[in-house]
Amino acid sequence: MHLNPYGEDAVRLALSLVTDPPSTDAGLEARCLAYDLVIELPVTAWDRAAAAEFLTEWLTVIDATEPAERARRLNDLLRFASAYPRLTDHAEDGWHIHYRDPGQPLASVLRTLISVGTALHLAGRGMHRLGRCAADGCDRPFADFSRTGKQAYCSPACANRSAVRRHRARAR
Repeated sequence: MHLNPYGEDAVRLALSLVTDPPSTDAGLEARCLAYDLVIELPVTAWDRAAAAEFLTEWLTVIDATEPAERARRLNDLLRFASAYPRLTDHAEDGWHIHYRDPGQPLASVLRTLISVGTALHLAGRGMHRLGRCAADGCDRPFADFSRTGKQAYCSPACANRSAVRRHRARAR
């Protein structure tokens, strides 16, 4: 038996969908498949719109600055998780846990997967492990998966640009 990686992979999928939203139903399907998400029903324009609406709500979790407020916002999202955890072998690749009812449209699956994944990420790594990039002119969201838990930038490129700016400012 194996466990689905509801934590890190779900948060990475959410960040991918937020920072580079698919513009077509096929694009949403391809992105989800790239993150090994099993899709049971055809992807529709409703899924894309509902997923985008949910991700806007999810960003409020990232934007919360206090742990209690972050937890409250995430708990509001978790209220809509579609089911209790259940064992399944739906893809015939081994028994694993799902936090959703079978036959859910993709948008509902994403809401549940990302909400539960975010909760597991924060509970397991720390409530401070979500944020917005600290680089000037960038506000992309990020999730801190680092060993130290001190990530402040969305990417190495933003961290490097910021370091160069600081260095040049000191040199003047």
